Amino acid sequence: MPGTPPVRRRLLGTALREYRESLGFNLDEAARILDCDRSKISRIETGERGIRTQELQDLLTEYGVPAAEQEALLAVAHRGRDSGWWLDYRDVLPPAARDFVIMEIAATEIACYEANQVPDLLQTPDYMRAVAAADARYTSAEQRAHAMEVKLNRQRIVVAGRAPHLDVVLTEGALRQAVGPPRVMREQLGRLAALAETGYADGLPDRDIPETGRSSVSLRVLPFAAGAHAAAGCGSMTLLRFAQTPEIGVIHVAALSGGICLEGREEVTRYLRTFAQLRSAALPPSRSAQLIRGVVRGFNR
Repeated sequence: MPGTPPVRRRLLGTALREYRESLGFNLDEAARILDCDRSKISRIETGERGIRTQELQDLLTEYGVPAAEQEALLAVAHRGRDSGWWLDYRDVLPPAARDFVIMEIAATEIACYEANQVPDLLQTPDYMRAVAAADARYTSAEQRAHAMEVKLNRQRIVVAGRAPHLDVVLTEGALRQAVGPPRVMREQLGRLAALAETGYADGLPDRDIPETGRSSVSLRVLPFAAGAHAAAGCGSMTLLRFAQTPEIGVIHVAALSGGICLEGREEVTRYLRTFAQLRSAALPPSRSAQLIRGVVRGFNR
């Protein structure tokens, strides 16, 4: 919706308002902390304007927010500004998607349900290339190349750099959907099976990406035999959580327009409950690995 503040601002503003109200401070008292007028505090809390790092630290300190929680909120607010690599890919990253990428960099827990394809953070380069070639949103070779570069950057920074915990539920249909020639599927599915078996993402499939991190991965497959399930009426979704701040989170719902981000507590709670039900209905990692290896054999023919 035009004019809607970025989700990071809304998320941070809500947290600041709740901290302020829990102390019984009114807007004027909060404004005195920053030596500003009350309207500035109000706009920050509604997400209509951003907040500088020092101002945010001053407010959080005055509100008595623990240091670890402050660090998490500072990451949510400002992570990604140091490099801003995503600014070079505006042709394939609409505003909602750019906002999600910045939030993803700050996340310490990522829960992902994918109904149709392998999650971006776990795709091999050849699988990425085949996905980009088929995506109707990309009308030029340059856009397709940029789409791949975005995914590789996200893998490099998030999986190998930040090393969050990844909790992934994939449908069996996503595994059996042929993306590219059989060779591509064998490589991609082999990687997924290894992730399910070991529980770790050691580096990435591209040799040019350094193995600087070791993200823990919980990979489960939702088999056809599970029948109707909690997310049968919706598409793929990703949930972002942040260390020391369990009360906040972000939901990204996939769409051709780049998707939408939701951060309301009721919405986050609803999606967390749905993901927990999907996780319970899916096979455990060891049995998921067995199923994946069975699917790989189908691409050997």
